[in-house]
Amino acid sequence: MKLMNEIPDRFWGLFRSVNRPIYIEALLKINEEYEYSNYFLSREACIRILGEHFARKKYVIWQDEMEDDLDTLEPPATRVLNWLLRAGWLRKVDDYASMTANIVIPDYAAVMLDAFGKLLNDEEDETQIYIQNIYAILFSLKNDKRAGLSLLNTALINTKRLNKTLQDMLHNMDKFFAGLLEQKTYGNLLKDHLEGYVEEIVRKKYHILKTSDNFYLYKNDIKFWIAEMRDDGLWLQNLVRKGGGTVSDDGAVDEGKLIEIQEILSQIERGFDDIERRISNMDKEHSRYVRATVTRLNYLLNQEDNTKGLIIRLLNHLSDDGGQDEKLVKTGSRMNLSQMNILSEGSLYKRRRQKADFAKNLEPDEEEKELTTEEILNLNRVKSRYSRAEIENFITQRAVSGKMEVGEKTVTNDEEFEKLILAYDYSTRQKSLYHVEEEEAELIDNGRYRYPKLVFVRRDK
Repeated sequence: MKLMNEIPDRFWGLFRSVNRPIYIEALLKINEEYEYSNYFLSREACIRILGEHFARKKYVIWQDEMEDDLDTLEPPATRVLNWLLRAGWLRKVDDYASMTANIVIPDYAAVMLDAFGKLLNDEEDETQIYIQNIYAILFSLKNDKRAGLSLLNTALINTKRLNKTLQDMLHNMDKFFAGLLEQKTYGNLLKDHLEGYVEEIVRKKYHILKTSDNFYLYKNDIKFWIAEMRDDGLWLQNLVRKGGGTVSDDGAVDEGKLIEIQEILSQIERGFDDIERRISNMDKEHSRYVRATVTRLNYLLNQEDNTKGLIIRLLNHLSDDGGQDEKLVKTGSRMNLSQMNILSEGSLYKRRRQKADFAKNLEPDEEEKELTTEEILNLNRVKSRYSRAEIENFITQRAVSGKMEVGEKTVTNDEEFEKLILAYDYSTRQKSLYHVEEEEAELIDNGRYRYPKLVFVRRDK
């Protein structure tokens, strides 16, 4: 509030003046030269700077409320400089030793000039500056024994400013949605998207967060350092001592100062969590805007050839102010809005599902029952592939004295494997020539197939 108390009442007259753009440009030109000056700018130097600026452009300076007729007779540079001095945006300091009048910029005016510069020039990437500042500060805190508590507070301030900058970026993306509906032609919308959104948001701001030198490059290190700082007792004692707290000989630390340090570290960590959420929201807004732009471009490109586009144009025309009854009568006399190609499900209306269907989808799925041997054979379509005689020959050819023992060489290809399965199924029937003597036998693995070690025995007549 101290600077606010120093601002004179006539200072705010610049914002009401009809010459406001001219005064702001003049202030920025003087401030640009003022930054590179070693000491002061003389009155003659300011007049020369403004004179060169006005010579390059043509301006019309209207008579201001704080000017009289004699002031309007002055050259533009002198006239503008006198008005800025009178309004308090600039201050004159007389140097009697050198007999010169120097021009300085008051502190409150310098704050306003920084704001004007940011509004006119959006080239500086503040997000990159803040994240690098936080990274450098925490690195110094961790490794430099001379670093104190003030550096930790500076890191917290930079975290809050980074959050505020990202929040402003997120909110300013909304203005591009309004521009979608303002453009009536395909070319204008494409130009607004490429020169507006892509140039101002994607390349200058959003792209910075997604390149290799981005926020995530520093975030992991910063969070790792904060966790180490919390657990480092010696580091905490040193910082408490430099922050004005007390540390006893037995290692007892001033609790109040320790809680303050821990709270600042927690706020920085929470700030980075908020930053991640804001970047995630920016991703969603970016995707939503791109989808809306593509939809709008497609509509503007096909509105003359698409039934839906023509209907929307008709509804927009009927909703305009004035003569709606006449428009409806005229439209009804030329169009049959009850035709099926307009009211069909494929054009404008899509039938909603009934509640019964919705409730049915919420019912739990039935548990799958275990398949029987018969069902497995039917699914594989193996059973009907070989006759009963072929299955009996498969066993008889390998039987010795009416007994067939299944071994590693019994199955060498898919056909024999299928016949072995069918032979076991065949042996379970009452009229079969063979039955299985040992059902719970060990498994045989010959490298290609796995099957039980069965023994088929010929039944007695």
